[in-house]
Formats: sequence, structure tokens, C-alpha cells
Amino acid sequence: METTHQSSTKQDILKYLLKEVQANALQLSEALKVSPQAIRRHLKDLEGEELISYSSEQIGMGRPQHVYRLSDKGKERLRREIGDSYGKFTVSLLDTLTETVGRDQVSSILQKQWQRKAEEYQQHLAKGSLQQRVATLVELRKVEGFMAEYYPVETSDPEIQNKFIFLEHNCAISNVAESFPSVCGHELEMFAAVLPDCTVERTHWIIDGEHRCGYLIQAKN
Repeated sequence: METTHQSSTKQDILKYLLKEVQANALQLSEALKVSPQAIRRHLKDLEGEELISYSSEQIGMGRPQHVYRLSDKGKERLRREIGDSYGKFTVSLLDTLTETVGRDQVSSILQKQWQRKAEEYQQHLAKGSLQQRVATLVELRKVEGFMAEYYPVETSDPEIQNKFIFLEHNCAISNVAESFPSVCGHELEMFAAVLPDCTVERTHWIIDGEHRCGYLIQAKN
């Protein structure tokens, strides 16, 4: 039981660093509600496994602190564990289809698949406020292996309401997206189809080197 708990905490640390990019031991302790001593032990183990790295940075007037980040090996570990294990097979299958029917036809097939996915999401979202629908979409994406979340956009403009940022801190289909980047465009179209009363704009993109994908969702006037 103790080993399972330790493994879970280490996994939580890796996920937190994927989401927030970097953190020191105190920040991890507060976020995960684990004692600083235990966090430091886990960090030492993760460093030994080469899943994280650190640099010493001056924060305020105190002593320099270790600031931790995911290593490439750590990112790859998370990708494998949250659903990317079938990525290579999928890319191989799409490559075979491309050789057989051509890239344009494969793109049409992928677009049709995203349309079916949009219809599936719409059945779950049904009716409700925009915030309720976005929250449900987040939960659906989590089930599919995406580290998804959303938050409302704060604004002082009374004419701007129902505005949210939808984030995915990983790409569960990263291998496919790298070989067939058109799927990212289809994904954007899918979100717009699922929320037809909204405008959906891409704000962050992992393929462009950012650490997450993000979309601005706003109700149409």
C-alpha cells in the first residue's frame, strides 16, 4: 500500500510539472498536499530516474532554490502512460492507408472521424449553460487520455460574458499529429461543431513548440 501511494505521488508530481512547466519543492508540497520532506524524497527518486531535472534559481532575498522541470524522458513517460502507447500503430496504419488510397483520401477519412466524434460529444453535452457544456467536454477529454481543464476569462467589459479558456496539457494523439498535422485543424473544427453557438479560436499549440494546446471559447452575440 505504501509503495502504491508513493508511486501515485510521483505520478502527481510529473503531471503537475507537465501542466505548470516548473515548480520548487514547496510549491509542489502545497499543490499536492504532501509534506515537503516527502516531496523532496520523491524528487530525488525522480531525478535518479532522469525523469526530472533542476536548476538553482534566486527567489526573493532567500537562498537559491531548486526549480524542477520535466526531462524529455519524463515527458515521454507521461505520454506512454496516458494513452500514447497506440500512437505508433495508428501512424503506421495511416501510412498504409496513404500508400493505398492517397493522402487526400486519408485526410477526408480523418475529417469524417472527427465529425463522428463531434456527434458523440454532442449527445453527452445536450443542453445547459456554456460553462456546464465546457465542463462536460473537459471530463470527456480526460477519459480519452487528455489532461484537460478550463477556466473562465475574467473581464471588466459587461458586454463580454461566457468566455472560457479550454486547455489540454498533453496530446494523446501526438504521434498522429506530428505525421498528419491536419488532425489538429479537424480538432478545432470539431470543438466548433460541438459548440455551435460559440466562436472557438486556437490560443496555444503543442505542435508549435508550446507546452499545451489551448482554445478560447466565447458565446456568440
